[in-house]
Amino acid sequence: MDEFAHSTQDFSAPAMVEGIAQVVKIEGKTAWLVPEQGSSCGSCASASACGSKGVGTTASRLENRRFRINNDANLAVGERVVFGIRDNVLLKASIAAYAIPLASLLLAGSLAQWKFGSDLITMGAMIAGLVIGLGVSRLEARRLYTRGDLAPLFLRRARPGETCSS
Repeated sequence: MDEFAHSTQDFSAPAMVEGIAQVVKIEGKTAWLVPEQGSSCGSCASASACGSKGVGTTASRLENRRFRINNDANLAVGERVVFGIRDNVLLKASIAAYAIPLASLLLAGSLAQWKFGSDLITMGAMIAGLVIGLGVSRLEARRLYTRGDLAPLFLRRARPGETCSS
């Protein structure tokens, strides 16, 4: 029985999506990090949007990917660290960015088509629904940011040779 208790997952701790980054700058109690590219980075459909490919110099692409964390662990420039974001926060951010605008667009279009039956009015309602959805999405993103939910968390210093997949 004791063996089973040690092998179960701890559901009290939030699940994290982890990544590895390198400290590139220290400003007081803030550490600026640049995420390391994994072996599969650059081969996905959104590679040009994330900064792994695209126009500009390597330095400008890395500058765009920089993020900051609190430097409570006294990190130094050049150190590799493991950072994490709670996976439920990623779900909330995805809902705010994609589901809310899409749902409001479809709802407005459906209601307009049902009420008026005109394609022109339906298209106008869909555009209005999208604009409203984007506004609600922006408010939700601001709320998540203000609460600190979107901030990456320092988890530990990376072990030598540690990668995202190991």
